[in-house]
Amino acid sequence: MAKIAILGYGTVGSGVFEVLTMNADSAAVNAGEPVEIKYVLDLRDFPGDPAEDKIVHDIEVILADPEVSVVVETMGGNEPAHTFVKRALEAGKSVCTSNKNLVEAYGSELLQIAKEKKVRFLFEAAVGGGIPIIRSIKDALTADKIDFITGILNGTCNYILTKMSQEGMEFEDALKQAQDNGFAERDPAADIEGHDSCRKIAILASLITEKNVDFEDITTIGISNISASDFAYAKELGMKVKLLSSASYKDGKLRAITAPFLVSGDNRLFNVDDVINGVWIHGNAVGDLVFQGAGAGKLPTASAVSSDVVDAVKNNDTVYKLLWGDEKISPEDVGDYIFRYFIRVKDADKAKEVFGNLTPVEAAGISGEHGFITDVMSEREFNEKSGAVDIINMIRITPDTKIN
Repeated sequence: MAKIAILGYGTVGSGVFEVLTMNADSAAVNAGEPVEIKYVLDLRDFPGDPAEDKIVHDIEVILADPEVSVVVETMGGNEPAHTFVKRALEAGKSVCTSNKNLVEAYGSELLQIAKEKKVRFLFEAAVGGGIPIIRSIKDALTADKIDFITGILNGTCNYILTKMSQEGMEFEDALKQAQDNGFAERDPAADIEGHDSCRKIAILASLITEKNVDFEDITTIGISNISASDFAYAKELGMKVKLLSSASYKDGKLRAITAPFLVSGDNRLFNVDDVINGVWIHGNAVGDLVFQGAGAGKLPTASAVSSDVVDAVKNNDTVYKLLWGDEKISPEDVGDYIFRYFIRVKDADKAKEVFGNLTPVEAAGISGEHGFITDVMSEREFNEKSGAVDIINMIRITPDTKIN
C-alpha cells in the first residue's frame, strides 16, 4: 500500500483528499496498489472533517516517516512550499504539486534533485488545471518537436472577456461579476495583469526548449485596458479579444509573449469561452492539437494532482528524465516579432500619414474616434510610428500559426 501526505488543506488540497477517497478503487487499479492518505499538513484543525484524524501541524512528522512515498504540495506560493518540497525530494519522496509559482521559479532545481534521488517531481495541475497538457507533451509527444504553443491559460481573464464580448459589459463590471461568482480573487492583479498566464507559458516554454525560461523575461500585457468599445470593433470584424500566452521555438530561438489578441473565427481558440482554458500546440510531425477543459476549480485541479499521485506510485522505481536543466534561454527581443495591429485613434488623417496603408473599421455606436488595422510590421516599427499618433488603444491581431 502506497502512503501519501498532503501539504495544505485548502481548496485544492481538500479536493485531492476527496478525489483519492471517492475514486480509491480506480486509483488502486491504475497505481497497481492501494493509495492511502496518511497525513494532511495544515496549521488549522478540522473537527468533523473526513481528514480530521490525519491532520498534523509539523512537516517533520511527514519527512521522518519512511512509509510516506509521495508528498502532495497544494499550499501555493514560494515559501514555505519550496523548502518543504525540496526537503521531501531530498528525503527520497516523490512530490506532486499544483503550484505554478513554485514550478516556474524552482523547477530546474527541483527536477535535478528528483533525478538525483531517483524520485519524481510532477506538476500537471500547474498549467491548465484539469487539462493534461504537460503529460501529453512529455509522455505522448516524445517523438515530436513542439515548435509552437499558444493558450488561453487563465479562466478569470477568459470569463471577463467573454462577458464583455457577449453582454457588452465594461471591464470593471465584468471583473466585479467574476469576483461575485468566485472566479476572481479580491486582489485580481496576478490574473488581469497577465502574470498568472505568463508563468504558465514559461513552464510550457521550458518543456519544449528543455531549458529554463524565466517568466520575467517574457513581455506581458494584461486585459485591464480592454473596453466595451474594443469589443464593438471586434464584433464588426467577426473577431474576439482573448488573452493569449504564446511561445514558438525554432532553430534554437525562442519567442514568447502574453497579451490580448484579436482572434478570428477560424482560430482554434476562438470558441473557448467563459472559465474554460484552451491550449493549441503544433508539432513538426503530429501537426496541430487542441486541448480544452476546466482550467481551475477544486475538483478539476485535484483530478490532475491525483493523476500525478497515481503516476508517481505506479512508476516509483522508474527514473524519470530531466525535463529541463538550469541552462537559461531568454526570448528574442519582442521588437522583432511581427503582427498586424488594430488601433483606435482620434485623428484619422495623422494615423494615415504615419502608418501609410490602413484598413478602416467602423463600429456601431462609436463616435469621436476611428478604428484601423495596420499592415504587417514588426513591434519595433509599430512602436516607433505610434509615438507620433494619439492612440486610444491598440490590440495585436494573432498570427495564423506562430509568432513571426
